[in-house]
Amino acid sequence: MKRKAILTFASMLVFALQVQAQQFDEWFDGRNLRLDYIFAGNSSEQAIYFEQAYATPQWAGRRARLSETFLKGNGQITLSDHLTGQLLFVHSFSTLFQEWQATDEARQVKKAFETSYNVPMPRNKVDVTVTLTDFHGSIQASLTHTIDPTDILIRHLGYNGIPYYYIHKGASVNNGFPTTPVVDGFAIDITSCIDLAILAEGYTEQQMGKFYHDCQRVADALFAHEPFTSLKECFNIVAVAAPSQDAGPSVPHSGQWSNTPCRTHYDTFFSDRYLMSQDMHRIYDLLSGVPFEHIIILVNSSTYGGGGIYNQLNVTTSDHPTFQQVLVHEFGHGYAGLGDEYAYGDNPESMYPADTEPWEPNLTTLHDFQQKWADMLPQGTPVPTPLDPSVPNYRMLHSNGDRQLLNAATQRIGVFEGGGYQNHGVYRPAQECRMKINEVESFCPVCTRAIVRITDFYTSH
Repeated sequence: MKRKAILTFASMLVFALQVQAQQFDEWFDGRNLRLDYIFAGNSSEQAIYFEQAYATPQWAGRRARLSETFLKGNGQITLSDHLTGQLLFVHSFSTLFQEWQATDEARQVKKAFETSYNVPMPRNKVDVTVTLTDFHGSIQASLTHTIDPTDILIRHLGYNGIPYYYIHKGASVNNGFPTTPVVDGFAIDITSCIDLAILAEGYTEQQMGKFYHDCQRVADALFAHEPFTSLKECFNIVAVAAPSQDAGPSVPHSGQWSNTPCRTHYDTFFSDRYLMSQDMHRIYDLLSGVPFEHIIILVNSSTYGGGGIYNQLNVTTSDHPTFQQVLVHEFGHGYAGLGDEYAYGDNPESMYPADTEPWEPNLTTLHDFQQKWADMLPQGTPVPTPLDPSVPNYRMLHSNGDRQLLNAATQRIGVFEGGGYQNHGVYRPAQECRMKINEVESFCPVCTRAIVRITDFYTSH
């Protein structure tokens, strides 16, 4: 009976997978549709402009739960059937542009930012709608346009000739979906695994050996931390060796401008350590022909810096002593949509206003706390939760015992005031966490659950 039950369950699973494949194949043809946009405006205005559509050979994203939204983000792109209006696909994101809107510069000038999104290529005409929201979650800009997959002006792109190599291959599951491309005789499963591309930045042709070595360090660092250790087989990691003419990134405050493929630079928003790129179209060009869902730009530099934006971009440097910690922290932003849990002041124009519950799973304003980690709070936990005075200051660690106490603090769940850059009015789930400081080893249980849940969203069928 037990064997029969197992076979019955297996048959049901195969049937469910076949149904999901049929639903995807009914609306999409398996190729990738890249859509380029310009987001523009200032601190109070947002505008969206469509620029160009491209067809590339392989859709690497999810094939199930296509019309579901896991995290709201600060914007969404949707595909709906042109004839019936049926919602076919949803993708949420955040952008560097919307982050810039909170800066002083945005009060003085209007600027434009590039962005690109991959969506599955439809079989028939679809209406594409892009929306941008403010910090209250209200739509501030919206653009709807029609994509006809037979449009002769959709530019077809293939492999661009930039060498790439798979650093890590996740579990190849025979789930009835195509498992291409074949690399070194191994069928890379781009449908049930998450495809992470690491793009070289500031590595010359002569430094590509170092780049591949550094990419392995990225994989090792990521999978050394839970829950990524347990989720290792859910990821493919591919290293894309785009050569730079100059070694290292641009450093404007030192007058250094380097010729690099991704055009990253320090001093983003005039912050010395904020290392980002605004050239998203160029970045997607560099990845043409490589199946990917998430991007890490690995910058050949020993200077502290980086950044992470949900479903847009992750940037980290290769040789700073805190390389591992910064990488994992920034990937928490870009992959799982986790918010920063540190605080350094009180801005009257907060990114987290009191009348709005943040969409980030590890921050709350208590506006609607029940949708966050209320179910994880130990019974009797006060809200807000007072700090535990026995936890040592992370800036003043004197012994291994102090470090153990600090790491233990990551596992105590509460509602601690201070987060999202605000000392007051924004709350975090742990006194200390990887999304707050580099000195701890772990994500807190709330962040861990968020990473597991979003991985399940991308990989379940």
